[in-house]
Amino acid sequence: MTETYDFAVIGLGALGSAAAHQLASRGRSVVGLERFALGHDRGASHDTSRILRHSYHTPAYVRLTQEAYDDWAALEVAAGESFVTVVGGLDIFPPDPAIGLADYTESLTALGIPHELLTVDQVAERWPQFALPEGTTSLFQARGAIVPAARGTAAMQRLAVAQGAVLRDSAPVTSVRDLGTSVEVTAGGTTYSCSGVVVCADAWTNQVLTGLDVSIPLTTTLEQVTYFGPADPAIFGPGALPLWIWMDEPSFYGFPCYGESTVKAAQDCGGPPVDPDDRTFDPDDTMQDRLAEHMKSMLPGSGEVVRSKRCQYTLTPDRDFVLAPVPGHPRVQVGLGAAHGFKFAPTFGRILADLAVDGSTSSDIGAFGFDRPGLTDPGFEPTWMV
Repeated sequence: MTETYDFAVIGLGALGSAAAHQLASRGRSVVGLERFALGHDRGASHDTSRILRHSYHTPAYVRLTQEAYDDWAALEVAAGESFVTVVGGLDIFPPDPAIGLADYTESLTALGIPHELLTVDQVAERWPQFALPEGTTSLFQARGAIVPAARGTAAMQRLAVAQGAVLRDSAPVTSVRDLGTSVEVTAGGTTYSCSGVVVCADAWTNQVLTGLDVSIPLTTTLEQVTYFGPADPAIFGPGALPLWIWMDEPSFYGFPCYGESTVKAAQDCGGPPVDPDDRTFDPDDTMQDRLAEHMKSMLPGSGEVVRSKRCQYTLTPDRDFVLAPVPGHPRVQVGLGAAHGFKFAPTFGRILADLAVDGSTSSDIGAFGFDRPGLTDPGFEPTWMV
C-alpha cells in the first residue's frame, strides 16, 4: 500500500514533533512516523523538565537562544498553554574549570545579553542554599528558565494533528529511498511517497539513513536523572532557587522544585555508551552515589534520593547540532540535538521546515552541516563539555 504526502517526519520526539507542527501549519500534508509509542521513555524527550538559557560558549549559540525564547513564546500562543517558567540561571565555575568562563561572558556580551559575575559570598547572600568552594565564580543570567519535556512535546503533537498531520506510532522506518524527484519511505508495511523527508530519529538516525549511504559518527550514552527530597521544599522552589550548571568535569546540573516537592539533578555526559536497542532501564547506583555526593557538598539541604530515572544522550563528536540536508540528497533533512537541543525544539522545528520547504532558513546554522571536522575527520577527538 502506498500513501502520498508532501512530507514525512521520521521520529516524533521533541524535534520531530516540532517539525511536523511547523510543516502542517504551513498547509503541507504531513505524516509523522514514530518507531515506539508516542511519549515513550526510550529516547530523550520524556520526563518533566529541561533548561532554557541564553548562556552559551559562542555568539552563534547565544543568537540561537534568542530565537528559542521567541519560538517558545509563539508556541505558547499557538497551544494556549504556558511552557516557560523563568527562575534565573547560575553557571558555576570552580577554580580552574574544564569549561572556560571567558567564552560564555564574551558571547553574552557580544549579543548584549545582561549577566552578572558573582563571588561565593554574593551567591551565599542571594541563595544561602548553595555551599560553593572558595575561588568559585558564578555567572547569573536572570532569564534562565525551565521548559516541560513530555508536556511540551505532546503539545506540539496535538498542534500538528489539529493542523492536519497524520501521526503514526509503532511504525519503525525500514527504508528511505531517494528517487530524485521524490523520496520513498517504508514503515510498518506501508510505503509513503513524499516530496521531502525530515529525519529526527536521534539514536536511530543512522539506521534510518542506511539506504542513503551516509553515516554520522554518533555515540549514544545511557544517562540518569535523580530526584532529591529536601526537608524544606519551599526554599528550593522557583523564585527561591535558580537552575544551575556545575561547569567542570564531571559536570552536573539541576533545577529548583518543579511540579513536585523534589529537586532534580543529573551529571552531563556521565553514562556509558550503549546500543539504544539493547539497554537497561534500571538505575545505576554508582552514578547515583556520585551525584548525591556532589549535591551534599554543593546543595547540602537538597535531601536524600527519592528516585532515579534513565535517559539517553545521542552525541556528535563536537557536541554541535546537525541541521542540514544529507549530502547528495537535498530532499532529506536531518535534525539532531546532540543532547542539548530540547531548549531549541520549537526553533529547530521551524528551521527544519524552512529547509524542507524553501531549501534555506534565515537562522544561522552554518556550523551545523555535514561538512565540519567533527563529522568528517576520523581522528577528531570528542569534545562534549559545553
